[in-house]
Amino acid sequence: MDYKCPACGGALEFDPALQKMKCPYCDSVFSMEELAAKDEQLNTGAAAVQTGPDGEPMNPEDAAPLPEDQLNWNTDTGNYWDSGETAGMKVYVCNSCGGEIVGDETMAATSCPFCGNPTVIMGNFTGALKPDLVIPFKLDKKAAKDALRMHAKSKKMAPKLFSDEQHLDEIKGIYVPYWLFDSSADVQLRFRATRSRAWSDRNYNYVETEEYLVDRGGSMSFEAVPADGSSKMDDTLMESIEPFDVSEAVPFQTAYLAGYLADKYDVTAEQSVERANERIRKTAEMTFADQVQGYETVRLDSSSIQLRDSKVRYALYPVWLLNTSWKGNKYTFAMNAQTGKFVGDLPVDKGAYWKYLLLYGGIFAAVAYLLVTLFQSL
Repeated sequence: MDYKCPACGGALEFDPALQKMKCPYCDSVFSMEELAAKDEQLNTGAAAVQTGPDGEPMNPEDAAPLPEDQLNWNTDTGNYWDSGETAGMKVYVCNSCGGEIVGDETMAATSCPFCGNPTVIMGNFTGALKPDLVIPFKLDKKAAKDALRMHAKSKKMAPKLFSDEQHLDEIKGIYVPYWLFDSSADVQLRFRATRSRAWSDRNYNYVETEEYLVDRGGSMSFEAVPADGSSKMDDTLMESIEPFDVSEAVPFQTAYLAGYLADKYDVTAEQSVERANERIRKTAEMTFADQVQGYETVRLDSSSIQLRDSKVRYALYPVWLLNTSWKGNKYTFAMNAQTGKFVGDLPVDKGAYWKYLLLYGGIFAAVAYLLVTLFQSL
């Protein structure tokens, strides 16, 4: 029989030195007698329910509040450019959208990858932190073009032109700046859970609902929680091509920029903290909510997350950006140049739309007519 840790839900293991059960995840220790008592509580439906001195379920309004969150980060990566490292690098600034991209001095940047503006100004690269890590491009431009064609073929109402030929205004390989947040966390979550029972007598129907406070908690580790550091890159688009495999990241060298552009971050690590914290909160809530079982409804009441050993790293992730236009509208697609994941909205061919609407509408009408006729004949 597997014993679950009452503190964090992990599988307990017997520690020969202690002669007790120990959780390898949160280091909680329990005697056999304590586990037997908790098993008895589970059998009576009182597990993890807060109790008062008399052992009765505590009124939810009397429960002591959880500690306030401590979500503090050291956002100084400590990695700066050495003298001479940026000698061969240039920054390209778009007059239209203000986007800044970095490349080597041989890069022929003729248009902005963000807005398509054909005019960019080249200047010397200065300032900004040096990336700690980079995931090199694994997939080439041809793979990105093929992905767009397959993407278009999978959409029945996309214009035929998109799948028949390379309908592209521009395709750029660009390194997108990401802040990676690493931390350990002590998590305490409190859920409000309910159980109901129903019965009837000759006169009335009854429903009795009992509400419980259920505490769950433990230690968690978070590695490389990502937040893109560019305001010009659509957050939804970037999140859609995640995840990147950070285990394949290597220490940054300027040589990786050869032939590609790098978006110069304009969202700092400090400005990205709340986005990282929100991801950590959601992950913790989903993880521990799955451990609250045996109730009809469960909702989060309050939480406390205490971060420790927190640090931030600056990384460049590889992305292919594909820009197309259709009847005066611009469409942007993105492909994860490490995994090949491809996203983007295609235009709708109105002719194809009405064709499918009439086709499936006609099929539905025919089926409905046959069913009506069948029932009338019975």
